[in-house]
Amino acid sequence: MMTRSLTPLGFSALLQDFFSQYLVNQRNLSPQTVAAYRDTFRLLLAFLQTRRRKPPVDLQMADLDAPVILAFLDHLERERRNVIRSRNARLAAIRCFFTYAAAREPAYLSISQRVRAIPPKRFSRPPLNFLSVEEVQAILEAPDPNTFSGQRDRTLLALLYNTGGRVSELAGLMVADLTLGASANIQLHGKGRKQRRVPLWPSTARLLRRWLKRIENKPDSPLLPNVTGTFMTRSGIAKRLTNAVRSAVQKHPGLRGRRVSPHTFRHTTAMHLLQAGNDITVIALWLGHASPGTTHEYVEADLRMKERALNKLQAPRSRRTSYKPSDALMRFLESL
Repeated sequence: MMTRSLTPLGFSALLQDFFSQYLVNQRNLSPQTVAAYRDTFRLLLAFLQTRRRKPPVDLQMADLDAPVILAFLDHLERERRNVIRSRNARLAAIRCFFTYAAAREPAYLSISQRVRAIPPKRFSRPPLNFLSVEEVQAILEAPDPNTFSGQRDRTLLALLYNTGGRVSELAGLMVADLTLGASANIQLHGKGRKQRRVPLWPSTARLLRRWLKRIENKPDSPLLPNVTGTFMTRSGIAKRLTNAVRSAVQKHPGLRGRRVSPHTFRHTTAMHLLQAGNDITVIALWLGHASPGTTHEYVEADLRMKERALNKLQAPRSRRTSYKPSDALMRFLESL
């Protein structure tokens, strides 16, 4: 009579099943979501290899206890300079894996509970970071148009600004997603398998026509390949943008010290569309927001729009009075 082995699956086998069976087959998550989870575990395994001094394939579930996960999250913030929101996204992916591991192998229930008990960090929502038209222009013109990477970067940055696309959407673009002609546009593959088409400015279309002559022009080829001809990574795109910003500082010193990410370009596109008088429902469709409510943050961030609204009102007339606390205890409270 055959008996089931009482030895639980090891970490390596569990992680592979988590991706191939759970995320892909059972939940049918989008390739972008799977890629985000993959990147989390790439970073985690590299960290553990240094921390535990063993190759990833030899790691055991016990090596991933709550203290080491906390150390990894601290590493993301301190060493990799991740913002709290990115840190929380990495934690969500790790917690999802431990939830799966506990359901698949009850022997790991205890360690899973301790890891899942790690809370996401609360954070203050900072003011939206966006660029002026002059700053965008300086960055777009920074890459050298006489080199392969420079021409690619100019095309990449123009698409970032034109589409307001997420970095994952730009990284996965194929030649087949591009339509050039009387009504040039590009198809973006967004979150949750949502797709949308965004029109292209004539200047962006001209860049793309020139760029297509330099790359393998097959439908399934990467539209923005790296030097090896494969798809650029999100970190690769961010690095090329950082290089462009460094070069642009010479023409526009106001960029010095600015933190400019691909998402900054997304915010910039939204703000410039709003300031040009476009309705927020149109901007929501442009950016691929699930709800126009998400787009309201750009209205809140537009100080000029608030100033115009304020100027339409007449300030109320009021008599100035001075407040005097009634006793010592009230004066103490007022001093806090």
